[in-house]
Amino acid sequence: MSFYPICAEYNDAPLAEQFGSVTEHDVRRALNKTTASHEDFLALLSPAAIPFLEEMAAKASRLTMQHFGRTIQLFTPLYLANFCTNRCVYCGFNTKNSIPRSQLEPEQVEEEAKAIAATGLKHLLILTGDARAKSSPEYIKNCVRLLSKYFPSVSIEIYAMTEEEYAGLVKVGVDGMTMFQETYNEELYPELHPAGPKNDYRFRLDAPERACKAGMRVVNIGALLGLDDWRHDALKTGIHAAYLQNKYPEVDIAVSLPRMRTHAGNFEPRSIVTDTDLVQNMLALRIFLPRCGITISTREAPSFRENILPLGVTRMSAGVSTEVGGHSQKGEKVGQFDISDERSVDEMCKVLRDHGYQPVFKDWHPLGEAS
Repeated sequence: MSFYPICAEYNDAPLAEQFGSVTEHDVRRALNKTTASHEDFLALLSPAAIPFLEEMAAKASRLTMQHFGRTIQLFTPLYLANFCTNRCVYCGFNTKNSIPRSQLEPEQVEEEAKAIAATGLKHLLILTGDARAKSSPEYIKNCVRLLSKYFPSVSIEIYAMTEEEYAGLVKVGVDGMTMFQETYNEELYPELHPAGPKNDYRFRLDAPERACKAGMRVVNIGALLGLDDWRHDALKTGIHAAYLQNKYPEVDIAVSLPRMRTHAGNFEPRSIVTDTDLVQNMLALRIFLPRCGITISTREAPSFRENILPLGVTRMSAGVSTEVGGHSQKGEKVGQFDISDERSVDEMCKVLRDHGYQPVFKDWHPLGEAS
């Protein structure tokens, strides 16, 4: 069994009715329970829960402290290439967008690695566009072999792969994967992804589970908030994470909460996700899944990222560039999207310490590495 049949049960029209029918009593009951069900999660995401945000914040903060302490893991992305064959209407890498395209050669990958390693970071997320002819599994493997000399943890955020391909990456040192479903609305999905391999909704939906089966240590999922009604996508993301957490307890399941940002192109989000909306999403997710990691990226403004630290965040990006070779090469380049928090790793560490948090650069040793 895969997650698809479970996801298909949550159709959008009935969901709108369910969110609208939640009462104050339903929210109170969900808050008072030790273990939250799918129905409780829906109640906490509903408009009826808005008056309870302070109580939700107190519980979410307590659960986060219990399971993660006052620590924030730091990482940064490294863009290997921006060639793409998809026509995702909301993405700067859309194959129809007239932007400079490039891919890093081995020596450039090493330059990027050295520049990032000099900041002290040990967790790296590598990204490519969806263009197998350019960024082939073998190309990615060769990059990982180079990067593993500098980073004990290398994760991927690339195109959806088969279980065998994920297993091959695990063998060369990849320990984590991130896969955004973008939206869990199967009817809307083709409109947002009119052409390219990413058009296959089901293959992408099942990718995180294939990664779990292949032996990934960390699997991170999410929806791009704003593509559809945020409550619908938030609900399905959390239920997806719960499914993976229950079925693969040996895997560290995490969720990212990205909002639409400015990018090359003229796509306008279907809905506007406010700061309050994002906070409610995070609080409900933490109460529903106390052991789930929650990532907040540099899409968010510095002050906002600082203010939400106690509410469930466990992982943040720092020193970010969304351009290919952007850590070591300067020039006129186009990133995948605009970032809001441009602070360096040192600046982020100071901010975290000033707020009483410990920035974590490394939280595990690969097999065979001395401690």
